[in-house]
Amino acid sequence: MGEALTIRVRHAIVAVAGEVDIATVTRLRERLFELAASGRTLVVDLDQVSFIDSSGLAALVGSARRAAAHGASLQVVCARPRTRQLFRLTGLDGQVPLARTLDGALESLAAARPAPR
Repeated sequence: MGEALTIRVRHAIVAVAGEVDIATVTRLRERLFELAASGRTLVVDLDQVSFIDSSGLAALVGSARRAAAHGASLQVVCARPRTRQLFRLTGLDGQVPLARTLDGALESLAAARPAPR
């Protein structure tokens, strides 16, 4: 087995570290689905993820769909070229917005918010 998976949530930011694979994805999926169902916009930071497989990608897409169903959104932060390439090759970058930095994701979300009346 590889690195242990850790999940830290602070406000609407979910920081994931370690390996996301068939052995660890259940914890991540359950946590993301729970947060997405709350209607909070989420930012999932994958910069400390050393490996992600198709089950991890599916959990992110499912969480993004759940967030959308509850009037929110999910954005992924990842600067790692291999992980970004996985999103591009699978076409998931069209379903889950990607940002290179946490600041970039937060700025994008702030710009998308409607202006107060």
